[in-house]
Amino acid sequence: MPDCDVLVIGAGPAGLAAATRAAETGASVAMVDDNPHPGGQIWRAAAGKAPQDAARWIHSAEQHQVEWIAGARVFAAPAPNRIAVEKFDGELELGYRSLILATGARERFLPFPGWTLPNVMGAGGLQALAKSGLPVEGKKIVIAGSGPLLLAVAKYMKEHAADVRLIAEQATQSALLAFGLRLAAHPGKLIQAVGLRAALLGIPYLTSCWPVAAEGKDKLEAVTLSRGERTWTERCDYLACGFGLVPNTEIAALLGCRLSDGSVAVDEQQQTSITNVYSAGEATGIGGLELALVEGEIAGFAAAGASARARTLFAARDRYRKFAEALEHAFAPREELKALPREETLVCRCEDVTLGRVRSCTGWREAKLHTRCGMGPCQGRVCGAAVEFLLGWKSESVRPPVFPTRIESLTRTEPPA
Repeated sequence: MPDCDVLVIGAGPAGLAAATRAAETGASVAMVDDNPHPGGQIWRAAAGKAPQDAARWIHSAEQHQVEWIAGARVFAAPAPNRIAVEKFDGELELGYRSLILATGARERFLPFPGWTLPNVMGAGGLQALAKSGLPVEGKKIVIAGSGPLLLAVAKYMKEHAADVRLIAEQATQSALLAFGLRLAAHPGKLIQAVGLRAALLGIPYLTSCWPVAAEGKDKLEAVTLSRGERTWTERCDYLACGFGLVPNTEIAALLGCRLSDGSVAVDEQQQTSITNVYSAGEATGIGGLELALVEGEIAGFAAAGASARARTLFAARDRYRKFAEALEHAFAPREELKALPREETLVCRCEDVTLGRVRSCTGWREAKLHTRCGMGPCQGRVCGAAVEFLLGWKSESVRPPVFPTRIESLTRTEPPA
């Protein structure tokens, strides 16, 4: 493929908006994603059909002749203004004038006894599997963790005839009430929240509640929950558990972009600390669909040189950022969750490393050297966020390849000078 004016990494809402707006200016645009279809996790197609909002953006991108490179994963940056991506049938080097990183986010998992049992999974993970064909009809499901995603997943499961036993939200009732008052400034969000709660009538929604242990012999059979002074066991087939989201910053770090508070730092035009490298969406901080879209639009215009058009969207972005701040404050994981794992509880499930072994080290680097924590196939994407929450350690570096990659792809990619 020839070089393009604007290359977008990630085809979720932010990536689609960025690619579309950049292409509208007349720039040549390519969009890369490791999924077979655009839409990202939030707009993942169900039964082969994209949600209506996603379909509009996808159609617009197609109309403006955005080049779609599916099933491709970035693994290295071999030279300035070039990245290397791997596909199932080989690898590509792509050149660009401007790069937009719309790499999204992943769920935060916090360890507790039994969290590695089969059928214990992320809230969004269970929803993605159900959309891909996992049968949930009649299955007993407990949904736990933190954030609005829990409600969206519960609604989807209920609509597909699952038996949702309860929703366990770790945030306090007072925090949620304060968040509800902040929603008054965002009528669309308020209507959405009321609609979600109305759709879930009859399903217990318990605040200040979280799982303390998952139980079962060969797979999950029950989960023990704690709320105040009460502890009880709920039988279930699936435990969908996620404590918020963590920005995906690995590619940004690989390129040398500055990070701040675990997110990609950007200026008013969504440009990172590297000239002509932009970032938008959850990679710059968790803020929801509307913020991701408007950040993507700003980044797309700016990357294509249409800064004046980007500035017309600043006010909308500011409104959605205020919502994001309220969201972060209301659903931040509470200190009590640090006491969930025992010394023998696995923290790094790739390398079978327990909390006790990690805690015996003085920092992240020593833990990696002595225990291989964070050295497995996920490269710390699961245990990294958990260790940061539990012990306050942050990953010190990102090295290529940022994803598991075939040796053949590595040998064919020219290393950086």
